[in-house]
Amino acid sequence: MRVGMLLSRVRVEEKLLLEAFEARGQAVDLLDDRELVLPIQGSDEMRSFDVVLERSVNHSRALYTLEMLNAWGVRTVNTAHVAEVCGNKFTTSLALVANGVPTPRTLMAYTPESALSAIEHLGYPVVLKPAVGSWGRLIAKVNDREAAEALLEHKKVLGSYQHAIYYIQEFIDKPQRDIRSFVVGGETICAIYRYSSHWITNTARGGRAENCPVTAEIDALSRAAAAAVGGGVVAIDLLEDAQGALTVCEVNYTMEFRNSIDTTGVDIPGRVVDYVLAVGRGAV
Repeated sequence: MRVGMLLSRVRVEEKLLLEAFEARGQAVDLLDDRELVLPIQGSDEMRSFDVVLERSVNHSRALYTLEMLNAWGVRTVNTAHVAEVCGNKFTTSLALVANGVPTPRTLMAYTPESALSAIEHLGYPVVLKPAVGSWGRLIAKVNDREAAEALLEHKKVLGSYQHAIYYIQEFIDKPQRDIRSFVVGGETICAIYRYSSHWITNTARGGRAENCPVTAEIDALSRAAAAAVGGGVVAIDLLEDAQGALTVCEVNYTMEFRNSIDTTGVDIPGRVVDYVLAVGRGAV
């Protein structure tokens, strides 16, 4: 079998995945997205891959490369469809709602004036997010009208594409933690709590990880969310409200897991690699 890994740089996660491939006797060709030149008409070299695992940190490079590979008949983990849905919070929200997966109330607006109206319709506090982004960047909790007016003015002046669409979500008053679950091939393999005194709990922003037992509810919601975006290998962010009810906030298609292996006791890279090899064999 010929296996490729699309990446931007070799981080801890990629090293762990390469070690897992090596342990299974599988060689891997590294495809650096900073060096790739892909002919739209097709590439016999790229078509020779049985499967390509996507690990790029750049969403646009990942999406376009996956689109070309899938168009050429190359199996990928994840697919271009999954990358497209998960790479845009608006599209993710639509997929979750369409499949009956509970998700926070969300409004979209296109001008500062309509955005302010949407914010006040939801009621303070709300969360203002860019439609495309990760690691908790450019996310703001808006507590009152003065803060809303200031943030909306800043976005208008900044003027980039990321600031042109106003994605406004209700604030879930979670108990200083959220849950990230990991779904591989339709199975919820493990989950973690991410604790922080700050309302943003991402481990990339200082959140502390602890093992979270995979309850029947977490399992069902995680698998439903994964199926809604197209399956594969994804991480699901779940929020608990004050009554303990769970809702799916986001779905991540190039998941980080370095802080979750020892925490959960689950060989996450090994499970990912086994799934990738099964995809390469056409077994799933």
